[in-house]
Amino acid sequence: MRPQEHSIPGDGDARGDHTCGAPAALTLLFFALGCASATRSAPSAAVRTDLERSGEGYPIYRIPALAVTPRGTIIAAYDGRPAGGDLPAHIALLVRRSTDGGATWLPRQIVRADTAPLGFGDPSLVADHETGRLFLFHAASIRQGYQGAHTGNDPADPDVLQADYSWSDDDGLTWQHRRITPSIKDSTWGGIFAASGMGIQLRHGAFAGRLVQQYVVRSDDRNFGMSVWSDDHGATWHHGALAGPDVDENKSVEMSDGRLMLNGRFRVGRQVAISTDGGASYQGLHLDTALVDPGNNASIIRVAPGAPASEPRSHWLLFSNTSDPGARRNLTIRLSCDDGTTWSSGHVIEPGMAAYSTLVVLPDGRVGILYERGSYEWITFTTLALADIGVCQ
Repeated sequence: MRPQEHSIPGDGDARGDHTCGAPAALTLLFFALGCASATRSAPSAAVRTDLERSGEGYPIYRIPALAVTPRGTIIAAYDGRPAGGDLPAHIALLVRRSTDGGATWLPRQIVRADTAPLGFGDPSLVADHETGRLFLFHAASIRQGYQGAHTGNDPADPDVLQADYSWSDDDGLTWQHRRITPSIKDSTWGGIFAASGMGIQLRHGAFAGRLVQQYVVRSDDRNFGMSVWSDDHGATWHHGALAGPDVDENKSVEMSDGRLMLNGRFRVGRQVAISTDGGASYQGLHLDTALVDPGNNASIIRVAPGAPASEPRSHWLLFSNTSDPGARRNLTIRLSCDDGTTWSSGHVIEPGMAAYSTLVVLPDGRVGILYERGSYEWITFTTLALADIGVCQ
């Protein structure tokens, strides 16, 4: 559903940023401030599982989303596609669950699928840690995808790309569905879709408890980022101001002082902006060229969302992307100890071909990543220890 897709050439090497050294054996609970170590080591808690292989069940699997429920269950969601293209296509929305930290996975579930030409795709998961409800945002199409979608917000118009979500109150076992297009789409906009991966729930300050999901909007034939939020656990939803132009798939992360940072896809780096009003608007949009990127979806999360600002770990962020200036390869996870001001050289998860990725921190402190591996051949889940990525000191 993205305006630009890229082929993936061969292998590449990791890119190094300046960092200060520290022993990689230091543990997750090393709370002192500092920069992240460039030291790499073999993952001490690594588990790698290929959840899906294209051609087995569906011709192709794409667009990984990932979340951990309040009960500790890992939920992985993604598209089951008839071919490589985005919506409109007869795409199914799929989920797998793990109740043992990713060691094993339960069989594939079909959350949404229907007869052609209906399609559902681009999943993003948001967990409400106060109610336990799990939201699975996605786009729903009949005749049009992102580029061809008409203006308007009629929930029954087959030429409008619809904004839907599925929700579960039983840890992802069963799902119900809801359309929120009239609530979050201005009638003058064209295409709109939830930026795939994972949304967040704010934990601190005046907007604590707010659920925030990022969207991409086409307005006047340009791309903009936008937050959609709920302050009543999903009963009502609202959209914020457009951030851009030229912001494609984007994520938001809550920083230690309660502000939100938007991090969005661009062609040679990452678009970054800051919100002081819980995602209602973003200011200071600029290009961060330190996070080299070929124009790809990425992931940014807070290591310890519940940590108060008085704890050093409240400043720790993780970021994953294909760190290459021109190709989708060299999937790397980086650590920031200062709310994203500087980043470590990181840990290379996949030196060869890879694409979209989504990060979580598991209940036992390990980092989990769900990503597209190879030339869209596998959906793969991997875990590793935070100390394998870097150490704050």
